[in-house]
Amino acid sequence: MSLNSNTSLDSGAQLPEIKIQPSYIYTWACTEDEESLCRMELRCLFDREIRAAVFQSGVEVDVSRSPFIKERIDVRYAGNSLEDIYRQTGQVKVEGQTFKVIFVKTNDLSPEKKIEYDERRAIEREIGMRIEGEADVNHPQLVYGIVTLGGRWYFGTYHKNKATWFRQMKKPRSYSIALGTRVARAAVNMAVPHPAGVRAIDPCCGIGTVMVEALSMGVDIAGRDINPQIAAGARTNIAHFGFSGTVTLGDIADIEEHYDVAIVDMPYNLYSRITPEEQLSILVHTRRIADRAVIVAIEAVDGMIAEAGFTIIDRCVAKKGAFSRHLMLCE
Repeated sequence: MSLNSNTSLDSGAQLPEIKIQPSYIYTWACTEDEESLCRMELRCLFDREIRAAVFQSGVEVDVSRSPFIKERIDVRYAGNSLEDIYRQTGQVKVEGQTFKVIFVKTNDLSPEKKIEYDERRAIEREIGMRIEGEADVNHPQLVYGIVTLGGRWYFGTYHKNKATWFRQMKKPRSYSIALGTRVARAAVNMAVPHPAGVRAIDPCCGIGTVMVEALSMGVDIAGRDINPQIAAGARTNIAHFGFSGTVTLGDIADIEEHYDVAIVDMPYNLYSRITPEEQLSILVHTRRIADRAVIVAIEAVDGMIAEAGFTIIDRCVAKKGAFSRHLMLCE
């Protein structure tokens, strides 16, 4: 039986566990400057355009990976009305654990049908009373969510983004033109949406912002930089956050191993001198050592990317005030 099936339920009937395809409800949010970056990250994670602030997918993504995803509900029950959900949640067994129910505020209800605070709390209490177990609003062992989407209601295990990257914003070694933590994290998700079995490299890793974010998400990534002081700074930053990653010293031209994907924050003439020929050389060698790449640059470098043998398959612009970075996903 699918989640979109219509089911007629008698109020006193014992409902069997219905086997359904895994389904998840997500919510997300971003600032206006981050919208292009956010939408591209979502496209890469879910392999489709995501427009609404709340959406359903069969793809399971750890919400704490993204700087933009806020919540996820692992759908357990679905119904055409709250009454359907009330009847079904009477079957929930918490097996001695404490629990809490959260009404997900983000939904697609029209303004005139919006559910206000008092009613949301009442819905949470009503579901909580039907679950056999001890409720604990402060320190629950289990958290459940209830949300409405597309005219239907969904209930299941609730996951909130832990925003673990916040602690990684303050590094012992840093410099002003390094990628922002949120941009770096999104770039990793674009490059490696599904980390299992993927080998990645950051061949111009700088002080290691991309590497720290990748390692924090369990991505198998190697780092390299031509500047010995900067490479040492990357190692310091990685160790500071308790991660284990290799940063070697040397030019990208000397890399002999092949990787599934590369993330390259292109050097540019703000604090370092680099010619267009040297930039092209970096892209040519990136194409040699990786099948796929996310290229980050302060301007669109379409001509260079094409000359290096890559094709741009997606792109966005990350803004911070008057400063912009172009992110281009290439194969």
